[in-house]
Amino acid sequence: MLNIYNTLSKTKEAFKPLDGNKVRMYVCGMTVYDYCHLGHGRSMVAFDLVTRWLRKSGYELTYVRNITDIDDKIINRANENGESFDALTARMIDAMHEDERRLNILPPDQEPRATDHIPGMHAMIQTLIDKGYAYAPGNGDVYYRVGKFVGYGKLSRKKIEDLRIGARIEVDEAKQDPLDFVLWKGVKPGEPYWDSPWGPGRPGWHIECSVMSTCCLGESFDIHGGGSDLEFPHHENEIAQSEAATGKQYANAWMHCGMIRINGEKMSKSLNNFFTIRDVLDKYHPEVVRYLLVASHYRSAINYSEDSLRDAKGALERFYHALRGLPRVAAKGGEEFVERFSVAMNDDFGTPEACAVLFDLVREINRLRDSDLDAAAGLAGRLRELGDVLGVLQLEADDFLRAGAEGKVDAAEVEALIQARLQARADKNWAESDRIRDQLTAMGVVLEDGKGGTTWRLAD
Repeated sequence: MLNIYNTLSKTKEAFKPLDGNKVRMYVCGMTVYDYCHLGHGRSMVAFDLVTRWLRKSGYELTYVRNITDIDDKIINRANENGESFDALTARMIDAMHEDERRLNILPPDQEPRATDHIPGMHAMIQTLIDKGYAYAPGNGDVYYRVGKFVGYGKLSRKKIEDLRIGARIEVDEAKQDPLDFVLWKGVKPGEPYWDSPWGPGRPGWHIECSVMSTCCLGESFDIHGGGSDLEFPHHENEIAQSEAATGKQYANAWMHCGMIRINGEKMSKSLNNFFTIRDVLDKYHPEVVRYLLVASHYRSAINYSEDSLRDAKGALERFYHALRGLPRVAAKGGEEFVERFSVAMNDDFGTPEACAVLFDLVREINRLRDSDLDAAAGLAGRLRELGDVLGVLQLEADDFLRAGAEGKVDAAEVEALIQARLQARADKNWAESDRIRDQLTAMGVVLEDGKGGTTWRLAD
C-alpha cells in the first residue's frame, strides 16, 4: 500500500483516493517571467515521478499544474523589456515546455492559466465577501479577513498571534488587519487590468490557485503539491480561501518537495544564486540532471555542485554499461528486485532506496552476462522498466555513453581505427594494436573489450 507524508498532518498516511481508483492532483506551477531555474526543475521532476508511480500502480490520475501568467514580476519584466505581458509569458511558456521535454517530464493533463480564469476568481471572491471572509474597502482592492478563518495556520503550524508580531500595514493599503491578504488588486497606471465588480484590476496570487484547482478538480481533491517554499503563505492562504468559500476540506493530502541549495542557501532568483535549467543542460546531459533530481528523496534538499552532477553521471554510466551489448527484450525475471523497488516507492516515493535496488540489479546483470545471455537480457529489460519509473535508462547505451562526442571526435574515424586494431590483434601484431589504442587514448577515446566485441566512449 502506498504511504504518503502529508504536510498537513506531519505524518505518513496510507493513501486512499476520495473516489475509488481515481486520483486528482494539483501542483503549483511556474510564474512565467523568466527561464526556469533548476529549483523549478526539482519540483517539476518530483511530481513527474509521483505521476509515473501513481500510474504504474494502476491509479487513474488527473494531473493539473497551473501557470501563473499575471503578477508583479511579470508586469515589471515586461516593462523592462518594452513588451506586452502576454508576449513575455508566451515566450517563457514555450521555453518552459522545451526544458520539460529535455528533462523527460511528462506534460500534465491540464495546464490552466490564471488569465483564463478571471470570472471564476470574481465568483469566489464574491462568495467570500458574502460570507464575511473578505471585504472591499472601496479603493479597488479586496482583502481576505484572516482572523475570521478558524483553521488559519494548520498547514504551516503558525499561530496568528505570533504572525501579528512585527506585522504592519503599508501606507497605501486599506487592510483592517496587517495579516489580511489581497484577493483583488485595483489597477495602477500602466498595468494590464480586467473589469470586476470592485473596479478594474487584477487577481492576487493566492486566489488564482484556489480557483484553478477547484475548477479543474472539484471543491475537494486528493493531492496538492508544490515546493516547500510555498507552504506559507501561499498554500496556507489557498486553504483559507477555498475552505471558507466551499465549507469543505480543500485537499486531502499536501506534498512539498525540497529545495535546491547553493552553499547552504535556497536557489532563487531573488538571491541571484540560480542556474537556469538550460544553463545546466548546456554542460550536462539531460538524463544526468534528471538523475541528480530523482536520486534524492523528494522531500530532502539537494546541494547543487559539480561533484554531485559528476556522481549522477557516474551512476548512469554504470547502469548503461550493464545494458550495453545486450539485446532489447521484454523484462523477464528479477521479480525480487521489482518487489523491493515497489516497497521503496510505496514508502513515500523512496527513490534513494529504489536506486539502490537498480544498482543491485546491475550487479546481477553483470554476473549473468557471460554465462546466461538470455537471463541477462531479460534482467536488462527489467532495469529499463524500473528506470522508466524514474524517467531514465530509455536511451540506447552507446548514445548515452558517447554523448558529447559530436565535434570532439570523428565517429567514423574511431570505428575505422577500432577495426584496424582488431585486424592487428588477429594478425598477432601486438605493437600495432597497442599503437592504435594509444592513438585512440590520445583522442580521448576509451576502448572496452568484451564478449560482444569492442565498444568505445569518451573519457570523462
